[in-house]
Amino acid sequence: MDKRASFLRIFAKAEKKYGLSTKRLAAEGWLHDWQVLIVTIMSAQSRDEITIPLAEKLFEKYGTLEKLAGASYDDVFAILKSLNYNRTKSKNVIAAARHLIEHYNGKVPLTMDELLTIPGVGRKTANLVLAECHGKDAICVDTHCHRILNVLGIVKTKTPHETEAAMMDIAPRPYWSRINRILVLWGKDCPGREKKKLLKKLEEP
Repeated sequence: MDKRASFLRIFAKAEKKYGLSTKRLAAEGWLHDWQVLIVTIMSAQSRDEITIPLAEKLFEKYGTLEKLAGASYDDVFAILKSLNYNRTKSKNVIAAARHLIEHYNGKVPLTMDELLTIPGVGRKTANLVLAECHGKDAICVDTHCHRILNVLGIVKTKTPHETEAAMMDIAPRPYWSRINRILVLWGKDCPGREKKKLLKKLEEP
């Protein structure tokens, strides 16, 4: 079976199991595009269960992009201190807010190249923003996606960027923006690198 057929077969089962889940991931459920961007910066290497409440506190204190851009580092750090890489993230969320105001009139840009100019934004964040904010076809590859796709043998890659590139050839375009949520939910539900356990999880009710 070729890789595309294998992916489609397995993804259909994963989507059947996790597609109706109401579990909220970090980038979901925000009123404003700039909040999606900021939360995604915050969420790198941090659990959604920790990131979401901290983001809610951050946006309660700084309800507009302009207020966040004018925030002090110490005040933001006090909110984000329980995140991994908290010092860097505290600097980046303020710098990102300023960057949006100074370069994009407070709007979240529409292209990968523009998004990558924003402090704290890498390809994973940019792809998630493109999909969540702008409804574009984009494959966001986090650690769960990278792990699962490699364990299943859909790809043989060393980095999330390589996985993204490989999946652009393997997955039909209409699937691109759906991959992240489904595989993240699956990955949270089934840690580890055992193929049998991953596949068995899909068979559970």
